[in-house]
Amino acid sequence: MIVVAKVLDKIKSALGAENPEREARRLKNLLGLVRRKKPAIAATPHVVVHRENKWSLLRYERASKSAPTFETPVLLVPSLINRHYVLDLAPQQSMVEDMVNRGHDVFVIDWGTPGREDRYVTFDDVCDRAIGRAMRVASSFGATDKCHLLGYCLGGTLAVIHAAVRPERVATLTALAAPVRFDDDGLLSRWVRSPGFDVNVMIDAMGLVPWQLMQPAFLMLRPTLSLWKAVQLVDKAWDDEFLDSFIAVETWGNDNVSLPGEFYRRYIDELYRRDALAKGEFLLSGHTAKMSAIERPVMAITFEHDNIVPWRSAAALLDEVKSTDKVHLHQPGGHVGAVVSKKASQRLWPKLSAFWATHDDAR
Repeated sequence: MIVVAKVLDKIKSALGAENPEREARRLKNLLGLVRRKKPAIAATPHVVVHRENKWSLLRYERASKSAPTFETPVLLVPSLINRHYVLDLAPQQSMVEDMVNRGHDVFVIDWGTPGREDRYVTFDDVCDRAIGRAMRVASSFGATDKCHLLGYCLGGTLAVIHAAVRPERVATLTALAAPVRFDDDGLLSRWVRSPGFDVNVMIDAMGLVPWQLMQPAFLMLRPTLSLWKAVQLVDKAWDDEFLDSFIAVETWGNDNVSLPGEFYRRYIDELYRRDALAKGEFLLSGHTAKMSAIERPVMAITFEHDNIVPWRSAAALLDEVKSTDKVHLHQPGGHVGAVVSKKASQRLWPKLSAFWATHDDAR
């Protein structure tokens, strides 16, 4: 009730009349919100250079059609739970657009939409075979047989495991808010380790893990998030730029996909419950994935207020890798906002580009 009262007070304050012109614009935007034209989503031009089952590999193009400035391509691996275009959210709010403009040759895996026929897609199918093929295709466009590998969230966990077992084509490894140690005090870890969470019963019954079950779980991590968003929306509705950004993030946040059951079963049992990756016991296609085997340059990016991936769970990567060329970039912000906001274009994206530029043509 206290939270609700604060929200109502904020709304009343936001609807004050200190600036009549601003308030008129705010009211107009709020009343026309349903009919408001959505901002361009995933607008950076691209072509599909590889397609297999439901997933495809996208290569992004320059407006000038000029060749990339840097020799080594960049492969971005997003999470399977959300759509890939969080990395290409909207103009001026797109990591992909920024990197292309800086001269990088950027590729992104679009995991697509699994159907019921994909219930038996395994962890090895995704982490070894799919990422391996994407690496081969992306690296073929560069001057060497390597590419910079960046994984975001669950995609980062996959990238770490792949790099530990298949380092041949990895020029550098960047783990962006990517958990590698799952024995933490985060709510997600507590929930999936509880006796009442029977992953086998769910998968055996449903085949796929429905997004309608996963999305509420993430919302429960911050029960007041919807109220906070309502306050933000009313408070800043006069700002068209904010409104377009808000709609873009909400569009992506509500565009979820289900997960293949066999992939999810192993993800929960071995990573969350056994913490097998941190213990050096996780197997990828029969090969032990030891983070201590990673010798390539590594950057781990963590966020102070990340309520989905506790930052220490992601930073643990740097304690394990063998590489002597490693960087820990710890920034303020949350799991999504720190990646797609205006501040990300100033704080995060330039550092990513500089890291890759430093290791360009890494032989």
